[in-house]
Amino acid sequence: MNEEEQMSRDELLKKYDRESTYRTNLGKWAIFVSILGIALTIFHLFTADDPYRSVIQGAIHLAGGMSLIFLLYPFKQSMTTKKGVAWYDIILSLLSLFTNFYIVINYDKLFQDSVVAGFETIDKVVATLFLVLLLEGTRRAVGLPIIVIALIAIGYGLWGSGIPHFGHAGFEFDRLMTELVYSSEAIFGTPIQISSTYIYLFLFFGVMLVQTNIGQFFNDLAFGATGRFTGGTAKAAVFASGMQGMVTGSSVANTVSSGSFTIPMMKRAGFKPEFAAATEASASTGGQIMPPIMGAAAFIMIETINVPYSEIILVAVIPAVLYFTGVFIGTHFEARKLKIYGLPKSELPSAASLLKQIDLLLPLVAILFMLYSGYTPTKAALWGIFAAFAISFVRRNTRLSIKSMLYTLEQGARIALPVIAACATAGIIVGVVVFTGLGGKIANGIIDIAGGNFFLVMFFTMIACIILGMGLPTTANYVVTASLAAPALIAFEVPEIAAHFFVFYFGIVADITPPVCLAAYAGAGIARANPMKAGVTSVKLAIAAFVIPYVFVTNPVLVLQEATVATLVPALVTAFIGMLGISAGMINYFVIENSWFERMMLIGGGVMLLIPNLFIAAPGLALIVSVYILQRVRQSKKNHTHTASV
Repeated sequence: MNEEEQMSRDELLKKYDRESTYRTNLGKWAIFVSILGIALTIFHLFTADDPYRSVIQGAIHLAGGMSLIFLLYPFKQSMTTKKGVAWYDIILSLLSLFTNFYIVINYDKLFQDSVVAGFETIDKVVATLFLVLLLEGTRRAVGLPIIVIALIAIGYGLWGSGIPHFGHAGFEFDRLMTELVYSSEAIFGTPIQISSTYIYLFLFFGVMLVQTNIGQFFNDLAFGATGRFTGGTAKAAVFASGMQGMVTGSSVANTVSSGSFTIPMMKRAGFKPEFAAATEASASTGGQIMPPIMGAAAFIMIETINVPYSEIILVAVIPAVLYFTGVFIGTHFEARKLKIYGLPKSELPSAASLLKQIDLLLPLVAILFMLYSGYTPTKAALWGIFAAFAISFVRRNTRLSIKSMLYTLEQGARIALPVIAACATAGIIVGVVVFTGLGGKIANGIIDIAGGNFFLVMFFTMIACIILGMGLPTTANYVVTASLAAPALIAFEVPEIAAHFFVFYFGIVADITPPVCLAAYAGAGIARANPMKAGVTSVKLAIAAFVIPYVFVTNPVLVLQEATVATLVPALVTAFIGMLGISAGMINYFVIENSWFERMMLIGGGVMLLIPNLFIAAPGLALIVSVYILQRVRQSKKNHTHTASV
């Protein structure tokens, strides 16, 4: 990547990814930021196997994170290019350290003694200051929407007692502040506990793969496996982005980093700019649902529903494969329609060269082995990091120098900052939900609005998740919807894990759902395409993500709930054929281009095949087969007429 391309990539990240709007010229503060970032990563590495008590671990985690945010993220985005750090940001950075270490030093008093004896004035002042600093830091690093929702939650906690049907006993200001800060059920609850252990380490693992160039092997592997087939550049982009996404967990960042390479290749092959952008955005977004690592929200899920991460991985496999199959099929039909074929062999990495680098997959293998051997995700992440570090020394192009090692440690902290802020602020919302009992009231409200209709409950839950996802990062979105929306599905005896995957999926696809589809917009920026057209095309390609959650809620066999070979195999076959029909209908091409009636038959038949009922699925299969036969006959007549005229 040349300097001009790098600048363009950085500009796109700052435009569409709030997490990338940090200062570019820190001046004399650059050394301090590096030291603090390195220290924060080393702290997490050394406490990974034996963390402090959850609140103390979380407070140190937040101290480093919030302090760095005020040094790196200016008050306004337009100030990112100004040299140095503003004096007031230095004060805010120091106050962040003070408020968090006040909690660490006074832990016993704040979390045990004062709960009974009452809090002193200084405790209340620190709690209020802590909350203000957290909200401002999160606004800078994550964006305004999550702050608006957090403030609404705080307002509800203070003045929500008079709201019909959703009221509660009410909280005095001092009590709400201390409950939110000095409780293990709010800011220092599950989200920040997971962020300070599992999430930080897996994010650092992703940084290790990028900095050692091991991640580049994923791209080579993708092009070697799929580049020679019809629409090879698009299929390789899907493959590569899926592999990159499962270790980065960021839709927008992955779209820009992978897309700067894959999107120009797709355009040169003949794909329209908006389709190239949509392919990259859809695949990058899907990386958050691809095991073994998935997005950061998956680690919060293991604590929320109390299941081992190894089980989460198993459950996620089939939906993720269905999702990427849908995107693959879509790119295949578009390539067939445009007559775009594979790349020549000379432009693809050879099988021999890939085999020579196969050891670069060992970090992922190490993580999977540890997880399925019964070790914790923390220990699995550590082994993955150590494996990546060790393997990097095998080759010159992956080897880390002392300088690059320090840079990697600092980047580990930088990439975690938005997640730290989002998890802590999501804890405010969760705390209010827990303290006021709002979760149960919202769930009952959804059921009442839907009139008790299960499919309407699913639909309203989907809409809520997508709307929240337009403003919240996936992690915060999942934390909120798991508290508010998932209980509505569970009330209909949906298995808990299926209900949580439902809200998890729809929170993720908000990144490619118009009107606020940031991953698609970022891809459009690289492709020089119309952003809204790219968003609409992303929905067509990723249609599986909008259908599959309904499938595994109505047919939990696909998330391995009470699954047997006899029930799983037919469900998989019909699901794959169903995805084929839906994708062919959305792209408007099957054997040949569809008529409007054939298009409806394909989409309708595909949806019917996804319903776990033989009497509905069978006619759906008949519709798709009928379209196939009709188009084959039409194609044969067209070829015969053409031959006769020649």
